[in-house]
Amino acid sequence: MHTVLPLIFVSSLFLIVSACAPRYKGPITDHFNGKKFVNPGMPERTSGGVLKWLLHRDKGPWPEQPDAFVGAKPATRIEGDSLVLTFVNHSTFLIQTNGLNILTDPVWSKRVGPTSWLGIKRKRPPGLRFEELPPIDVVLLSHNHYDHLDLPTIKKLVKAFNPLFVTPLGVSYLPKSVGGRTTRELDWNDTLQVNEKLRLSCTQAQHFSNRGMGDRDETLWCGYLLHTSFGTTYFCGDSGYGPHFKKIGEQAGAPIKLALLPIGSYRPEWFMAPVHVSPAGAVQAFMDLNAIQAVGIHFGTFQQGDDGLFEPADDLRKSLREKKIPEEKFLVPKEGHPMVFK
Repeated sequence: MHTVLPLIFVSSLFLIVSACAPRYKGPITDHFNGKKFVNPGMPERTSGGVLKWLLHRDKGPWPEQPDAFVGAKPATRIEGDSLVLTFVNHSTFLIQTNGLNILTDPVWSKRVGPTSWLGIKRKRPPGLRFEELPPIDVVLLSHNHYDHLDLPTIKKLVKAFNPLFVTPLGVSYLPKSVGGRTTRELDWNDTLQVNEKLRLSCTQAQHFSNRGMGDRDETLWCGYLLHTSFGTTYFCGDSGYGPHFKKIGEQAGAPIKLALLPIGSYRPEWFMAPVHVSPAGAVQAFMDLNAIQAVGIHFGTFQQGDDGLFEPADDLRKSLREKKIPEEKFLVPKEGHPMVFK
């Protein structure tokens, strides 16, 4: 028994180290110093802060709900200018509009991490069954963290639908490693005409990246503006609050009709705030973007921060009341329930 535990530890450490991403190489910019990406104006979080948090965690209640609602099979296609949005889990959404089926940061695995047994366990099932997905055309990947870029899920998507994967700088090697088709990698403010129905703009985010212990910030993180006949939809990905939200509102070029904004993994705020927006910060981001409608993302699936299962929704409603914004302007989605926007 005493020899088995060290072997498990060593093998786990090897997996974490060996999972490191290849380093992106490119010209120096305001957010790339030639070796690593940075968040302009934001100091790097220290390892001392990580240790302090881990030693003093105060987790809110997060009961497992394996029998939570799973939605019915979605429509094969949604034609016309309306948009149907279905929350799968965490930051995974099915976006259907103008005959296109788009997935964001897809995760169907029971755990997210370097292996199927080493990682964070999901607390709620996906809101849609993978086998009942409609044909997926495009997959948007915001960054390389395991809870947003799950290789087992991507491998299944490649086999089932062979969709087109869109990634920020340095990230396309992951879908390519399992046979995925990719576009050119995108930097902040880049645009990409996917087809006659979809144009994308890559947007700034305030976050970080890594797959292992030695590849911190060596690939980019981002969000996306989706320009379709519905109008402009904003998928934030993962981000702390910052002045970039006002810039994205300006970058959109037209009012953002629908903004998908993170509301979870924000406690303790002294540690999480630089990289995970709080519900109050999400409300302020909604105002900065001058968006018409918002929907919450990045909550209710994986217990990564110390916030409990119901805190993000409760704190969001409290913040909306304080800002005198009607609750229906910033919705908390339910897994598997399609939401129609026109």
